[in-house]
Amino acid sequence: MNWTLNAVYLPVHEMNKALTFYRDQVGLEESWREGDLAMAFLLPETDVQLIIGQSTENSSLVAGPVFAIPSVDELYARERGRFEFVGEPVDIPPGRLAIVRDPSGNYLYFIDMSTSSS
Repeated sequence: MNWTLNAVYLPVHEMNKALTFYRDQVGLEESWREGDLAMAFLLPETDVQLIIGQSTENSSLVAGPVFAIPSVDELYARERGRFEFVGEPVDIPPGRLAIVRDPSGNYLYFIDMSTSSS
């Protein structure tokens, strides 16, 4: 499997408090932001980012690793019988996202950069 650890995802209850904590107290550098719903921080001396996302009352998203792969749709087609996918893959900036639940209820996030302009 061609997986690269890209990020770690953490849902948060209050984005402003999380921003203040991770940027001002922990000292992480903000990498990117998707409106008021998600942002990422660079983790020192790695290529891995910490992504925080606004958790809503009805959100089922949980913390987990984010793996970059060549094609989310190919993973979904190939592993649908072996992995427990949380819904079908969806479009996100800058590509596609699929979520897999492990036997303990943890999430593995898979992204591809299929719509990025690189």
